Amino acid sequence: MFTRWSNLMSQTPESGFSRDDVAGLVALATTIAATLILLPNLYGIVGSGLAVLMIAIAAIDSRRFIIPNELTAAGLALGFLYAVVKDPGFVGAALAGAALRGAVMAFVFWGLQILYRRIRGRDGIGLGDVKLAGVAGVWLDWSAIPVAIEIAALAALAVYATRRLRGRAAASLMTKLPFGLFFAPAIWLVWLLETALFPIPSVTGFQ
Repeated sequence: MFTRWSNLMSQTPESGFSRDDVAGLVALATTIAATLILLPNLYGIVGSGLAVLMIAIAAIDSRRFIIPNELTAAGLALGFLYAVVKDPGFVGAALAGAALRGAVMAFVFWGLQILYRRIRGRDGIGLGDVKLAGVAGVWLDWSAIPVAIEIAALAALAVYATRRLRGRAAASLMTKLPFGLFFAPAIWLVWLLETALFPIPSVTGFQ
C-alpha cells in the first residue's frame, strides 16, 4: 500500500545513504524516542505512529513538493484512533469533535488556496497542504491548532530569510517552499507538547 510513497523518499537509485537520508533517519528516531520517553503508554504508541507519518510527509514534500494521499489518509485514521483512546467513555463525541476540527481546518486552508490563487494568479497552498490541515485538526485541540500553524510559518520564514542572507539562487517572493516540510513536524511537536508537557487550555470548553 505504501510502496509509492516509500519510493518517493528514495532520493537516489544507488545504494547507500545521502546526508538527507541520514538526517531523515535521525529525525525519525528522535521523534519516536521523544514520544515514547514522554508518553510511555498507549498515547505514546499512537503518537509514535504520528511521528513516523509526519517525518515521512516532511521528507517527501521537501524533495517532491507533494504529500501522498496514503500518508494523509493514514494520519486521519490514526487521529481518529487517538480520539477514541483519549476519550473512551465518549467515543461518539470524540470522533465527532475530531471530524469537525479536521473539516474546519481543511475548509479554511482550501479557502486560503483559492484566495491566494485569485490574488497572485498562481498556486501558493497545495491540495496536499489542505489535506494535511485536516490531519492537524483531527489530532489537535482548537487552541493548539494555531500554535502548530504559527510554528510552521515561522520555520518557513526562517528558512527563506536564511536563503536570502546566504545569497541562495533566486530567493525572492516567487521562491517556492514546501509547507508540508514545516507543517507536518509542527503537528507532531505541538501534539506532544499539548499531551505530555504543556496542556493548552481549550477554547470555550470544546476539545
